[in-house]
Amino acid sequence: MTPLRESVEFRWLWAGQSLSSIGSLMAMVAVAIQMYDLTGSSVAVGAISLASLVPTLLLGLFGGSIADAVDRRRLVLFTSSGLMLVSFVFALQALLEWQQVWLLYLLTATAAALSAVDTPSRRTFIPRVLPLERLPAAAALSQLSFQVAIIAAPVLAGVLVATVGLEAAYGIDALTFAAVMVSVQRLPPMPPEGGGSSVGLRSVVKGLKYAVNHKPIGMIFLIDLNATVLAMPTALFPALAATHFGGGPQTVGYLFAGIGIGGLIAAVLSGPLGHIRHQGRAMLISVAVWGAGIGSVGLTHNLWLAVTFLAIAGAADIVTTVFRATILQTNTPDELRGRLNSLDFIIGLGGPNLGNVRAGAVAGLFGPVTSIITGGAACVLGILALSTNKTFRRYDAKSDQPADVRG
Repeated sequence: MTPLRESVEFRWLWAGQSLSSIGSLMAMVAVAIQMYDLTGSSVAVGAISLASLVPTLLLGLFGGSIADAVDRRRLVLFTSSGLMLVSFVFALQALLEWQQVWLLYLLTATAAALSAVDTPSRRTFIPRVLPLERLPAAAALSQLSFQVAIIAAPVLAGVLVATVGLEAAYGIDALTFAAVMVSVQRLPPMPPEGGGSSVGLRSVVKGLKYAVNHKPIGMIFLIDLNATVLAMPTALFPALAATHFGGGPQTVGYLFAGIGIGGLIAAVLSGPLGHIRHQGRAMLISVAVWGAGIGSVGLTHNLWLAVTFLAIAGAADIVTTVFRATILQTNTPDELRGRLNSLDFIIGLGGPNLGNVRAGAVAGLFGPVTSIITGGAACVLGILALSTNKTFRRYDAKSDQPADVRG
């Protein structure tokens, strides 16, 4: 809790992002439910992630280049306004019952394009308002609020969709962007240190070279891709709820919330994570637990046991996320933070989207149960392979930071 006590800027950023996370996750659940209602297809639900992935890949790296060239505060105010407008259109199409699959894909892609610039820019704020030694605690606090959102938002979305309609979930998402804008408005100007870089391919390549040549950063990205591409389960939740657990929208909400339950417990108890020096080893173990938890969901017809498995996976995911964010921020100089956070955003969003496409495609061929079991098993096998990297296993948070970052 120390970052909240020490920094008023962080308090505002944390509060604004916490509210926005609730709205965004409600909208995500609403889109999945609406698409499944319109098509009855897990493949179509998985394709929502593909619609988000394409603009993220095309614009993400250049979004980081923009963030390293201009005032990041002003940039976030602009992109947040655009995201609010997209959410209002989501609500309008649901209210007027347009029922157009292509429109859901288009709005998803538009939101992804704006987020490809917005999210990396916002992530650069935290190291500017907090000292580096507070970054693990800040990452844990961010995950705490996100896990609360994962629990509350899907359940709330399921209830609202079932009782009021899809437009309620979309509308709340639009309103929460106001909280983000208020929190960012209170910040001082945030130009990149050193005067910034030019926008373009050369700037993007410089960021990529840094990530490739810095071994711990390269490994955290590979580990994250292993977890999300192979074992991302959320595209399967509507089909599992209907065919495996015999439920409806509320059951979908419970499955989404299961990951958040474990994540919330882990985030609340995350204080000791700041004292772990071998963060690479901890990441490898936590991702193996994630894969085992996800795969176990397909082995039971008991909804609450499945929620327990998802909770275990969610707890492991918190450990992974805290250490990934800490390793990235403490090993990246400010003038590159836009580009490196952009790469992290692309992998953090692109990996789950590819994972949902994979999960939906396998489910279309063999069924959702086979898809979730094989995905979890593949994740565990992938971690066993990545664990052969001795350098990352022995990464020491106290001694392996570059001197220019520690200084």
